[in-house]
Amino acid sequence: MRLGVLDVGSNTVHLLVVDAHPGARPLPAHSHKADLRLAQLLECTGAIGGDGVDKLIAVILDALQAAEDKGVVEILPFATSAVREASNADEVLARVKDATGVELQVLTGAEEARLTFLAARRWFGWSAGKLLVLDIGGGSLEIAYGIDEEPDAAVSLPLGAGRLTAGWLPGDPPDPADVKALRRHVRTEIARTVGEFSRFGAPDHVVATSKTFKQLARLAGAARSAEGLYVQRDLKRQSLEAWVPRLTGMTAAERSDLPGVSDGRAGQLLAGALVAEGAMDLFGVETVEICPWALREGVILRRLDHMPAT
Repeated sequence: MRLGVLDVGSNTVHLLVVDAHPGARPLPAHSHKADLRLAQLLECTGAIGGDGVDKLIAVILDALQAAEDKGVVEILPFATSAVREASNADEVLARVKDATGVELQVLTGAEEARLTFLAARRWFGWSAGKLLVLDIGGGSLEIAYGIDEEPDAAVSLPLGAGRLTAGWLPGDPPDPADVKALRRHVRTEIARTVGEFSRFGAPDHVVATSKTFKQLARLAGAARSAEGLYVQRDLKRQSLEAWVPRLTGMTAAERSDLPGVSDGRAGQLLAGALVAEGAMDLFGVETVEICPWALREGVILRRLDHMPAT
């Protein structure tokens, strides 16, 4: 059957269409996305304003039309931290449902971490052993660890690249003092969780998902996306540490000229790099392997697990 997963994230609203059935890997058929920057539409009260909700509704209606055009049988709609943490989340969800018919499932941070972990486990398989999975989104950082398909530990921290850029790095290029303060904040938040994971022992394999990690790996010399999903892509902490001061001195426009960096993500790349560097350092990780699958694939895989085999 043809499934569509509608991901209302902090940066983008992304419809991923796949051909899938139980027991088989989902095959991507179409991708439709809009850079809504929902996290940046939050008002000072923490609410998503009326204009922001109108934009969200319009983007979802466009995605529904794309799903219809591509023959999608079922849509799996969900929202992450931007909607989850909005002070008027219930009102936003009600307006979206009234205007579009879509009932967004708001995932908790722990659910995000678990579903992303499931996608990574299925991608790398059992031979990967104990997995540590890092995922940097627009609003949050998810960390999960385990040897099975359900992680032994999973946490979500408010350390998304978009959120941190808006709250800590107003300058372009950023003030070095602001960068230093953000670096301290990031490491303090991550350090609080390390003990929860270290009691399970060292991981056998560390993987990272998300656009932020993919762009950082590309900067460090990983293969272009055009070379396909099955090319191994790694990010070494040593390379990342060399890039952070360079990114600090650049404007967003200058970062957008770097290989693999999109205009829409350039502004928040430094914050993402600080989170990636902090996580790798505090968890004692020298290299992460980039996983092509992440939260959206995890949602699809979980849905397929609950479908009867034919």
